[in-house]
Amino acid sequence: MTPLKHRFALVCLVAALLAGCAYWTSDPGPEAKNAAQRISTEIKDLRKGAPPPPATRGDASGYVRGTNLFAQVYEQVQLHYVREVDEETLVKAASQEMRKRYPDPAKAPDKELIEAAVYGMLGALDSYSTYLDEEHWRSLREQTRGRFGGLGIEVRKEGEYIEIVSPIDGTPAARAGLRSGDRILRANGRSLEGVELRDAVLELRGEPGSKVVLSIMRTGKPVFDVTLERSIINIAAVQSRTEGDLGYIRITSFSERVGEEVGEAVVNLKQKLGPRARGLIIDLRNNPGGLLDQAIKVSDMFLDKGRIVSTRERFFEHHYDALNGDVSGGLPMVVLINSGSASAAEIVAGALKDQHRATLIGTKSFGKGTVQTIIPLSGADAVKLTTAVYLTPSGHSVDGGIVPDVVIPMDEKADG
Repeated sequence: MTPLKHRFALVCLVAALLAGCAYWTSDPGPEAKNAAQRISTEIKDLRKGAPPPPATRGDASGYVRGTNLFAQVYEQVQLHYVREVDEETLVKAASQEMRKRYPDPAKAPDKELIEAAVYGMLGALDSYSTYLDEEHWRSLREQTRGRFGGLGIEVRKEGEYIEIVSPIDGTPAARAGLRSGDRILRANGRSLEGVELRDAVLELRGEPGSKVVLSIMRTGKPVFDVTLERSIINIAAVQSRTEGDLGYIRITSFSERVGEEVGEAVVNLKQKLGPRARGLIIDLRNNPGGLLDQAIKVSDMFLDKGRIVSTRERFFEHHYDALNGDVSGGLPMVVLINSGSASAAEIVAGALKDQHRATLIGTKSFGKGTVQTIIPLSGADAVKLTTAVYLTPSGHSVDGGIVPDVVIPMDEKADG
C-alpha cells in the first residue's frame, strides 16, 4: 500500500472514531479474504477424520461470522500495524494457536477455532495488541474514564505471563504492596500462564467486596500469595499540596481531563504560595500512563516551545510541538519517576528532560514506547493495535525506559 493510500485510510479511521461508528462494514479486501480462506482450509485440515461439531451442523452462521472476523482483523493489521508483517507469518501464528488451544478440534465450534486464530495472529505481534469483544471493550472504556471495579493494577502480557506494569495509588493492589514487574501466576488457584491478557483482566475484576488470592512471582523472592478485596476504583488522577515553599502535584494516571486538572492545580498552588514559590515537584511514580493527548497537554503547560513527542508510524511520523505559554511562569521543576512510570508518563518525563525544563529524579522508567489505537470492527467489538512508537524530542525511543538525571531509589509506593 502506498503512503498516500495509507494516509487516506487513516483519515477514514479517524473520521469513523470521531463519529463513534465502525471504520468499515464487513467487506475486507482480497488479501484479507485470502488469509481467511487459508485459515478455513487449516480448520478443515484439523478436522480431517473428525465429524463436524454439533454447534455447526446445519448452521454455517458461526463459521461465516468467524471467518469474517479473521479477515477484518487481518486487514487492520496490514493497514495500521506499526511495521509490515507478511501474510505467511500471521497465518502461521494463527494456525499454531488453534492447534495449541484445540488439539481435539471436534470439541470446538468453528467460531471458537477462528477466534483462537485471531488471538494467535495478534499475540505474535507484541504484548499489547489484542482483540476486544463487546465486554472487554466496554471494560477498557470505563478504565480510561477514570472509574472501574477491580484491584487497581495496570497489567500486560509478557511472554506467557501476566505482568504488573504499575499499581494505582490508593487501590487494593497498592495497599497490598504489589510492584511493577511482579508476575501474577494464579488468581484464586486458576493459572494465568498462557491466558489472553483481556481474559486475565476480567478474571482479576469482580464484584466490589469480593476477594481474590493472587500468587505472585517477584524477582529474588519465593512465590507468595496475597489476598485482595475488590473495590470500585475511582482514580483521583491529580492530587496537589504545598510542601513548604514548593508545590507538589501527583499524577496517578493520564485519564480524561488530567490536563485540565493539572492546570487548575498549578494555578491554585501559585495562589497559595504567592511570591515565596520556589518550584514545582511533579510526581509520576507508578503512573501506568493513559491517553496520549493528555500527556501532550501536561507537557505543553510547562514548555514555551520545542518538540514534545513524535509518533512514528509505518509510513510517516507525527510531531507534536509546544505552544507559547508556561502556566507555572517558569518555576524550576523536578519530576519524580520510577520503574512503574510508563507510556504517557514517560512522554511527559522525556519531553521535560530533553527540553531541559525539569530535572528527573528517581529510577529508570518502565519503557513502554508504543502507541495503541482502538479500531472498531463491524459489530460491537474492536481490535487494540500497536500503530506507532513514541520518540522523545531528542529522537530516542521510549522503549528501554527514561533514565533520570539523578538516580535515587525511592519508596516504590510513591506515597509522596
